[in-house]
Amino acid sequence: MKSIKLQILQTLYEQDFCEWVEQTAELLRLHNWDTLDLEHLIEEVVDLGKSQQRALQSALRLVLSHLLKWKYQPERRSHSWQVIITRERLNIDELLQESPSVRRFLNDAEWINTTYQRARREAIVETSLSEDNFAIACPFSVDEILDLDFYPNADQ
Repeated sequence: MKSIKLQILQTLYEQDFCEWVEQTAELLRLHNWDTLDLEHLIEEVVDLGKSQQRALQSALRLVLSHLLKWKYQPERRSHSWQVIITRERLNIDELLQESPSVRRFLNDAEWINTTYQRARREAIVETSLSEDNFAIACPFSVDEILDLDFYPNADQ
C-alpha cells in the first residue's frame, strides 16, 4: 500500500512538476528513500539521457542544414550562416565535453543518416531548390562537420 506522502508526490508530478522536482531533491538529500516517487524519478533520469541525445541531434542538424545551404547556394552565403554553423559546432563540442558518451552517436551511421535526412529536408525547404540538388547521403565526414574551419565549396 502506498504511503500518503508518496501518493501526494505522485499527484504533484502531474500537477506541478517544478515542485515535484524540489521535493524529490529534498527527499534525496535526506535519504528518505521510502517516500520517493521512484517510478517518475526513473522516468526523469532516463529522459535526461535522451535530452543529451536530442541536443546533439538538434545542433548537428543545424550544422548540416547550413553546410548544405553553404555548399549548394554559394551566391547566398552570409555571415549569419557562418555564425550559426560556428555556434552549433561549439555547442556540440561543449556537449561532447560534458557527456563524452554521446559521441557514440557520431559513430552510428544510421543515426547520422537520420539526422542528415532531416537537415537535407530543412535545406530543401529553406532554399527552394529541387531535392535533386542535394546529395542523398551525407557528403560530409564527421570530422568535417565538427571542424570549426571547414566550409564546403560548391564543387566538393
